[in-house]
Amino acid sequence: MKLPDEDRALSPHTGLTRAHWVAVADGLLDSAWRFASPDQAFLDLPGRPSRSGVRSDGLEGYARTFLAAAFRTAHGDDPHNWLERYAAGLVAGTAGEWPAITDVGQPMVESASVALGLRLTRPWLWDKLSEAQQDRAEAWLREALRHVPAANNWYFFPYTVASFLEAAGRGDDETHRAKRRAMELLEGWYRGDGWYSDGDGRAFDHYNGWALHLYPALDAFLDGRPITTHLRRHLESFHLLFGSDGAPIYFGRSLTYRFAAASAVALGAVTGETPLRPGHSRHLISNALRYFLDRGSLTGGLLSLGWHGPHEATLQPYSGPASPYWAAKAFVCLLAGPDHPLWTEQEERDGSDRTLALPGPGLLIQKHNGVTRLHNHGSDHVRPFEGEYATDDDPLYSRFAYSTATGPTSKHNAPDNHISLVIGGARSVRRRIHPLGARDNWAASWHLPVFDAKQPMVPGLRIESVTAVWDDQELRIHRVIGAPAGTRAELTGWATDLPAPLVAVRGWTGVEWQVAPQGTAFTAAVSVPTLTAEVEGTVTLAAVAVLGGTVADADWNARVDEVLRLTSIDGT
Repeated sequence: MKLPDEDRALSPHTGLTRAHWVAVADGLLDSAWRFASPDQAFLDLPGRPSRSGVRSDGLEGYARTFLAAAFRTAHGDDPHNWLERYAAGLVAGTAGEWPAITDVGQPMVESASVALGLRLTRPWLWDKLSEAQQDRAEAWLREALRHVPAANNWYFFPYTVASFLEAAGRGDDETHRAKRRAMELLEGWYRGDGWYSDGDGRAFDHYNGWALHLYPALDAFLDGRPITTHLRRHLESFHLLFGSDGAPIYFGRSLTYRFAAASAVALGAVTGETPLRPGHSRHLISNALRYFLDRGSLTGGLLSLGWHGPHEATLQPYSGPASPYWAAKAFVCLLAGPDHPLWTEQEERDGSDRTLALPGPGLLIQKHNGVTRLHNHGSDHVRPFEGEYATDDDPLYSRFAYSTATGPTSKHNAPDNHISLVIGGARSVRRRIHPLGARDNWAASWHLPVFDAKQPMVPGLRIESVTAVWDDQELRIHRVIGAPAGTRAELTGWATDLPAPLVAVRGWTGVEWQVAPQGTAFTAAVSVPTLTAEVEGTVTLAAVAVLGGTVADADWNARVDEVLRLTSIDGT
């Protein structure tokens, strides 16, 4: 990938400018188009197929790269004739080549990228099609309005299709209903502090930025309407979830979209709905882009399925070879033209330490020495109607802590940042999380330890938990209630090759290490520090964890008592 020379005067920290973003977009597109089908309706990228099959994967390759091309050419600058290729693919695809849009089918996801791409490039692509070609394209897209989406951010795929049809003068009652339904659901999913749950329940992750805010906020901006998605409020906390090296927080699903995590920051800068200065926004998005480019995210010019490079444990079953190209959403920054303050003001870096409690989603952000930790007391990805079993453990949501420098261990390895109870040889997991509050420097929650399907619950058993932080210190307190005789408790710390002590303060009696042979997205096989104790009845356990440092000399027992008093975890 050929990039311009760095500009360290305008961008003293990353060296990247708008020209670099354009060059990266062109480089990604050039590599992907080597795998185009003869009729240009599919980009059949190499790699393991998704569960949706290779035809759907080929459509995904077309649609997601089209989104990058659309952002890149949205001002009419198309020296490589990308839009000519996408126009040919659209005509062939909607003449019968593309798989049909069905209920909860992957083509519905891709219809949104196609529709948004058509909206952004309308004068140079859509308006040059014949009426018959437009009619066939509309017929394919409209099926997104007539089939059932998944019960989460998917409702914004028909929303985006409807928005394009209305912008193209093809709106009607059907398009109005699709948009109204999505916005009604979004209002019900709002939990405060700028955060939405991804559907009914309590799933908070990067889908806030790259879907739940992006689609409706961008639609409003393109229409010249006020943005009503609390985007500014969201960015007050979300901008902290990047490390000083540019890494986004490794938390939640679909992380193979990588620098798409920066799309909300870019969208805020483009629309003006942001608390951040333009130079700060540019540093965040360019630092995230550079982070992945410098760490092997490209294989043969293609975004691989993984994090830095290929990494199987990062993936979901729906991930296919073209899935990483939702990273294209970060190129929303190119909607800001060359004279926009996002590109003309000098790059700014915010290296300050910060602690921020978010009672709405039940999260606690701890940023110190360039690494951000996210303490999770509210996000579980369990739908309201689902049961809970240990076999359903999801490491990307169930752990107590995540960071920009570590990834959770895999589902099949010893869990990091977790408390388990071992009863009769069965080890518990944390599934549904019930927030108890978050304020100042602490967040608290409770959960029912769940086991396997044969005996998922132990009557009367629960765990109340609180994390309190000072600088880089993490005090982790767990109150085990109703433990039967013979119960063994295990608390694990950070899975990393960085210094990461886990020191007992109260109740823990043993220390050992558990091997995680699959490692994490950041490092190969690791050993996870583990504290152990035999417990019965109601027991309070406490420990201090540190990531990349040492345990401070403090009266930790006194701090335990104070935190318990403040949070009522002591039963009062």
